[in-house]
Amino acid sequence: MTDPKRLIVNLFEMNTVGHITHGMWRQPGNQREHYKDIGFWIELAQLVESGGFDSIFIADVLGAYDVYKGTADIALREGIQIPNNDPLLLIPAMAAVTKHVGFGVTFSTSYEPPFTFARRMSTLDHLTDGRVGWNVVTSYLPNAARNFGLEEQIPHDTRYEIANEYLDVLYKLWEGSWDDDAVLIDREGSVYTDPARVRPINHAGQHFKVAGPHLSEPSLQRTPVIFQATASPAGIDLAGRHAEVIFTGGRAPGAVAKNISAIRDANERNGRRRDDTKFLVQAAVIVGRNDAEVTEKLDRYRRFTSIEGKFVHMSIPFEPAAHPQDISVREALTREGKQDVIDAGGMPLDITVGQLAKSVNESWDQQFFVAGTPTVVADEIERWLDAEGIDGINLRQYHSFETARDFVELVVPELRKRGRVRDAYADGETLRERLFGEGPRLPERHYGARYRGGKNLD
Repeated sequence: MTDPKRLIVNLFEMNTVGHITHGMWRQPGNQREHYKDIGFWIELAQLVESGGFDSIFIADVLGAYDVYKGTADIALREGIQIPNNDPLLLIPAMAAVTKHVGFGVTFSTSYEPPFTFARRMSTLDHLTDGRVGWNVVTSYLPNAARNFGLEEQIPHDTRYEIANEYLDVLYKLWEGSWDDDAVLIDREGSVYTDPARVRPINHAGQHFKVAGPHLSEPSLQRTPVIFQATASPAGIDLAGRHAEVIFTGGRAPGAVAKNISAIRDANERNGRRRDDTKFLVQAAVIVGRNDAEVTEKLDRYRRFTSIEGKFVHMSIPFEPAAHPQDISVREALTREGKQDVIDAGGMPLDITVGQLAKSVNESWDQQFFVAGTPTVVADEIERWLDAEGIDGINLRQYHSFETARDFVELVVPELRKRGRVRDAYADGETLRERLFGEGPRLPERHYGARYRGGKNLD
């Protein structure tokens, strides 16, 4: 008899007042305005580690949401991912008060050079004893492009071409620049590092030119665990070469299974195993000790949610409330003179404005949503694992710290009874070892391993 599939559990976070559950910061007792206080993050890290979470997954954006109504005013007024602070700086504080929980942090390949980022991640891997992962993004907000001196966004597929080369540079630095035995710490001989075992990378590509050597000595993982969120063809190609953990989703029936299959196919094209990638979904879990508690929380969360905040977050390029709900999205865009949006594609043009508004407000009945007592919740999570084929969840939060505490106190014990969450952490394991049960470093079949020992640098 095989053991049941273990659930990977990440807490979905962002260094901001309002992440993805818009309007919820207004709830009584919610601590989101303390996101800028180190004590907030210390308490959160200790709470999730007490529940055996695998990691805290930290999102990020480099611009303001200003597509809806052509202004960032609503995002500012409602605290929609602005103000927000640097996610990387949270990790040392949380790592200092924990021993096991990992940290997945978001960083964009589009606007900052790879050389300095390589050192930051190596530093974090050292400071966390190998508990860090990197969520690779290419940045999608028009305001982000303008913040870095561009008139408009880099085209989608070009961003992914840049990301591919960016990762190539990083692997050369992380995997190829230093040998494992380069650091001698020879006090008598007065040699800390053997220069013969450290090399420049001399990368000269289409987008980057980096001499090296890497400034950091090898960390436990060398390369952090590679996370990625994707569903586009260009993103799937990138994931097949690089990603170890995929954050996926989709509203249409079968969309998640289709994405999983496509990425597994991409793995094989890149000489990897189909199961070399773990798949996570954003999950909404509302749990109470009894049905009355569940109803109270569900009603409260619905009462505080901001529908317009969701329009802002999704960068809806017109104002749904200003149009008859029975006309098509195409007609609404035409009335607002948004022919460029129609021509660009990407919007569901033939549904009605009312249908679009309803689909945006779908968080209460999405595919990976459950509200109930611990037994009901655990039953549904098991179904996700076994029937939907996912490996884990990024737990979306409605209230800090109510959502995380509820999951720790009510759901984790029930999942542990069923063998879905481990009873305890293994001492000294890296994040990669925890997720995959192999060694702390990239497997030899991964693209990044090709640079080990200085190979293939030319």
